[in-house]
Amino acid sequence: MALTLQRPGLRQGLTVRRLAGIVIARPSLAAAATVLLVCVPTGEKDVAAAVHVTPADLASLALVGLVSVDLLRGRIRRLDRTACLLFGGIVLAAAAATLGSIDPDTSLTGFVRLVQVFVLVPAAVLGALRDRRDLRIVLGAFVTAALVEGAVGAHQYLTRTGASYTGQPIRAVGTFGALDIMGMSTVVSFGLLAALALALGERGPGGNRRLRLAMAGAAAFLAFPLAVSFSRGSWIACGVAATVLLLRADARLAVRGAVLAAAAAVVLVGGLGLGASGVTERLSSIGSVSAAPDQSVSDRYDLWTTAGRIWQDHPITGAGPKAFQRLRDSHAPLRLSSGSDAADATIGFQREPLLSPHNMYFLVLSEQGLVGIVAYAALFLALLLGCLRRARAAGPDLAALALLCWVTVDFLYADIGGTTTVLTSVVLGLAARSALPGPDSRGAYAE
Repeated sequence: MALTLQRPGLRQGLTVRRLAGIVIARPSLAAAATVLLVCVPTGEKDVAAAVHVTPADLASLALVGLVSVDLLRGRIRRLDRTACLLFGGIVLAAAAATLGSIDPDTSLTGFVRLVQVFVLVPAAVLGALRDRRDLRIVLGAFVTAALVEGAVGAHQYLTRTGASYTGQPIRAVGTFGALDIMGMSTVVSFGLLAALALALGERGPGGNRRLRLAMAGAAAFLAFPLAVSFSRGSWIACGVAATVLLLRADARLAVRGAVLAAAAAVVLVGGLGLGASGVTERLSSIGSVSAAPDQSVSDRYDLWTTAGRIWQDHPITGAGPKAFQRLRDSHAPLRLSSGSDAADATIGFQREPLLSPHNMYFLVLSEQGLVGIVAYAALFLALLLGCLRRARAAGPDLAALALLCWVTVDFLYADIGGTTTVLTSVVLGLAARSALPGPDSRGAYAE
């Protein structure tokens, strides 16, 4: 009997080429990899550094390259006129702000980042999503990443190994660390909404019961790490997005969901005491953000005031990308803190500088002026209205609608920055695929 021997190196080479061929044939896998690689720890970083390149960023650039090749070869359709106008408006606004910047060299890196986040990667995701399977691949990546981060975050809370919150190491931050305090809550929120949308999509006689139960279970589990992230912004954004999703799917289901969520909160927090020490206090503080704001909230208000003052000095095209941090001290109220506290077992205690207004709309207004805010408003409004118009009670567009709602609400008290920024790009691509299917398509996703 003859034996065929194959060298390990040759076998590995064949495997790599086979995997590369699969990704080239279905670029949505690159989009899914972009989502999953957000979970890779990048180490504690200098938040004041001009450029941060993460594994997820590299995967997003690979996605852009794959889709660009397919576009040149005619394998995918070109962007329709509406998408070109919306994305082109962002490019023109960022370019005008860069050319008129107070520091063009620094603003150039900001221009590149803005084009990556709001134009190139969303357009690549739009081209990569060709059918319903592609959508499920990407949404499945959101759920998987959230389960990984949620498990790590839950462990941090239960074992008291998380970031500091009210002097105790109980804040769930996942693999992101105390310097990226919103990272885990963002990933978990996206995964929870994606799981909920997938579960709703499997209702009815033709749905997959096992998938529906699995996704419902995943959404229920993710509610706990989201709670112990103690992120008021993520709670509000997730609550609004989930409400929109449920109301769009079934108003009666939304009422039942609210009752079940309230009952679960009573059992977990009131009965078992999970997160009771911090969650109830954090919830009660939401109602006092106007009458008696804490230091973090008052700092945020001062940063918004600072952005408004910068815009008044540069009303048309703004001060330029990345100019806020340079002009902050000359325009900020005297009571603004120098930074926020961050602490965990890895970095100890340190102050994190406040380098942005923590509001995407104020950031755009101050750095890109009226031209920029009009371009971004046009993009977000067009995508929101398109998703609302096309979302069906049991369709995949529900996920895009919910994720986009989360982003637009979260941008009221947060802005781009950190490892999870590239997830915003993927969400915008999902929303664009739902809202802008093109004139030759009867629906956003083919079977």
